[in-house]
Amino acid sequence: MNAAATNFERVAIIGLGLIGGSIGLAVRDHLPGVTTTGYDADPAVRKRAQERGLADTIYESASEAVHRADLVILCVPVGAMGEVAREIAPALAKGVLISDVGSSKQTVADALRAALPGREVIPAHPVAGTENSGPDAGFAQLFQQRWCIVTPPEGADPVQVSRLVSFWEALGAMVDTMDPQHHDLVLAVTSHIPHLIAYTIVGTASDLEDVTRSEVIKYSAGGFRDFTRIAASDPTMWRDVFLNNRDAVLVMLKRLLDDIGGMQKAIEESDGTALFDRFTRTRAIRRSIVALGQDDARPDFGRKDHDNG
Repeated sequence: MNAAATNFERVAIIGLGLIGGSIGLAVRDHLPGVTTTGYDADPAVRKRAQERGLADTIYESASEAVHRADLVILCVPVGAMGEVAREIAPALAKGVLISDVGSSKQTVADALRAALPGREVIPAHPVAGTENSGPDAGFAQLFQQRWCIVTPPEGADPVQVSRLVSFWEALGAMVDTMDPQHHDLVLAVTSHIPHLIAYTIVGTASDLEDVTRSEVIKYSAGGFRDFTRIAASDPTMWRDVFLNNRDAVLVMLKRLLDDIGGMQKAIEESDGTALFDRFTRTRAIRRSIVALGQDDARPDFGRKDHDNG
């Protein structure tokens, strides 16, 4: 696919970590007619981004990077979206489309609209990533066969929505559109609460007085080890996600705590039937995820070396 397929000629990427860097590399591979510009607030990141070629040109300011861009993608923590948008506002070209990659959408949409009145803002969320962060973490294949959820505000220009959808499809993503509030509830269940559990259980294991930290590391079986992978995610990003998707996370957290209470009761009462029924239902969900191609069906998620447990 070329630039004509998306009608974008110059894409500015603000924030050159895992997602921003991967966008730049994916554009290079899949949209060779599109020029990319990039900026990151960290000088060391800008230097490394230049070395890796994460964008065609790396600038020393966000305003320089967005100059003449017809698509600007903000790849910064959700808590910083409004501040960055205000910084670049005077330098934005007429008719530019502004989007983002944040994991919460309603607060981001509100912040961007407030900072950029009269501009076309269409938030998006590529549901892809790893536990790694920074300019060395990005790779062009990150979005292949992964979902990107586009959340157009009410009254959004359908032509601009179509352009953004085509852009993400060109990078290999499967695209769906969703209301921002519904997105936040869905992602609270599928992403935010799992991360909260991972951060909590790894922290609990580390704090237990009768289990030393070395034993936790030494005897980490598959389940706990996978929690540690999630819990290694970028702390700044996830702090901002929980604060900015607070309402949806609290709704789903209450439901989770109710369900944990039910599991506790089943164990206390030796109710094997209730436990078996719950485990059977969840096993079916795992099989559905694999069937949709959203994970690897091989043992231990396809790792070369694996253990039991």
